[in-house]
Amino acid sequence: MNSRATQDAYAPRPEHHFTFGLWTVGNPGRDPFGEQVRPAIPPTRIVEKLAELGAYGVNLHDNDLVPRDAGAAERDRIVNEFKEVLEATGMRVPMATTNLFSDPAFRDGAFTSNDPRVREYAVQKAMAAIDLGVELGAETYVFWGGREGVETNAAKDPCAALGWYRDALNFLCEYVRSQGYQLKFALEAKPNEPRGDIFLATTGHMLAFIYSLDHPEMVGLNPEVAHEHMAGLDFTHAVAQALEAGKLFHIDLNAQKPGRFDQDLRFGSEDPKAAFFLVKLLEDAKWPGMRHFDSHAYRTEDEEGVWDFAAGSMRTYLILKEKVAQFNADSEIQGLLQEIAARGGATDSRLVFSPERVQELRSASLDLESIRQDGYAYERLDQLTMEVLLGVR
Repeated sequence: MNSRATQDAYAPRPEHHFTFGLWTVGNPGRDPFGEQVRPAIPPTRIVEKLAELGAYGVNLHDNDLVPRDAGAAERDRIVNEFKEVLEATGMRVPMATTNLFSDPAFRDGAFTSNDPRVREYAVQKAMAAIDLGVELGAETYVFWGGREGVETNAAKDPCAALGWYRDALNFLCEYVRSQGYQLKFALEAKPNEPRGDIFLATTGHMLAFIYSLDHPEMVGLNPEVAHEHMAGLDFTHAVAQALEAGKLFHIDLNAQKPGRFDQDLRFGSEDPKAAFFLVKLLEDAKWPGMRHFDSHAYRTEDEEGVWDFAAGSMRTYLILKEKVAQFNADSEIQGLLQEIAARGGATDSRLVFSPERVQELRSASLDLESIRQDGYAYERLDQLTMEVLLGVR
């Protein structure tokens, strides 16, 4: 298993669609209890190094690239230099987003602030950032409402706040349409942090909210591993719901220990089994989107450790992808799955409604004794899965 051919099989290539954010590999290791531990890495170097490692592209918040107080000339100089390095390396910018959380103006939220001036500023800033994203080639635009929430419910009417949220997204959808941009929006949920409670806390909340918008066809989801695990939920189920609804527009891959703050750990580093089933879902569905790593290196690392983190993120995904192929080709596992599937037939046509089917069901004689006694062999199936993951099959 340590042959050169096997090693090459785990080498990332642009066709794997791996992406990172400027804010991920560029994270300087600052946390609430300590200052940064490594120098900032210039965006141009990030692009060059990620291209060298085999990534497809790099994503960004507006202020990851252009400082908040930059004038027009400075903005154009920075963007032109960035575009030059993108062209030289062949790297893409598939996704962009707006920083609506760092500025003190957003301490009560952006689209949901009680101050209408803040809501106007948030939309103004988002429009400028959308222009930048489109200029750089982005086709997906993510909205993470990190400050859209409360610490006390006394502070804000949640129904009014959701209305303001909807108004902002409707306005920005119309802006994109008026400009002729070919851009989709992806909403990212999180239950808490930095706010005590964040509105639209899970992927399911976001999915329901999308259908209340004026242009739901333009808006999908950007689920994140850590955010769903923070809520104690199964991330693969959230992604499956988004896929089934045709709303998986983007995805954020990382890892998270249960019951902790948002850790943004290296993908697959904490729950390889959960990561395996996520990779299996995406690969079996042949989902064509970006595999974006929204995570960062340990605070213990220097810049070399940052690139080890980036390379490891992609390598782990490819190892798990190989495990998925092994699982799908394992005759014992597939035979067991076929036995389980055969219990209900290929399709559940018995529950297609018709008046005749109602009468058939009323008079059907079901073998409840057998139903109550038959096992499902899930223990055996799970053990076989573990043996694939542990490398003994």
